[in-house]
Amino acid sequence: VQLQASGGGLVQAGGSLRLSCAASGRTFSNYVMGWFRQTPGKEREFVAAISQRGGTIRYANSVKGRFTISRDNAENTVYLRMNSLKPEDTAVYYCAAANYLSTVPGPYNYWGQGTLVTVSS
Repeated sequence: VQLQASGGGLVQAGGSLRLSCAASGRTFSNYVMGWFRQTPGKEREFVAAISQRGGTIRYANSVKGRFTISRDNAENTVYLRMNSLKPEDTAVYYCAAANYLSTVPGPYNYWGQGTLVTVSS
């Protein structure tokens, strides 16, 4: 499956952004979808994941209550709504697809190209 992430940009602290990840090539609804983020010199960090039908969702503690992951299987798209953004949320955000839900990158076989989110203080 091919993944195309979009929606990143520059936002002030306290602001909001919505990331999108459009999928093509395989049956989107067969895959768990996840969002990860990475800053220079650090490992890729789990942000959120959603099961194939959306019934199971997981968040990193650092974003719980501020970020919301959702998916639209009819549109082959997964979203990440980010509210109350903080400077420490600054990173390149990646969407990814896996056969089962995981909070680590290993099981995710397909990755988008990443979209940069910059939060200014």
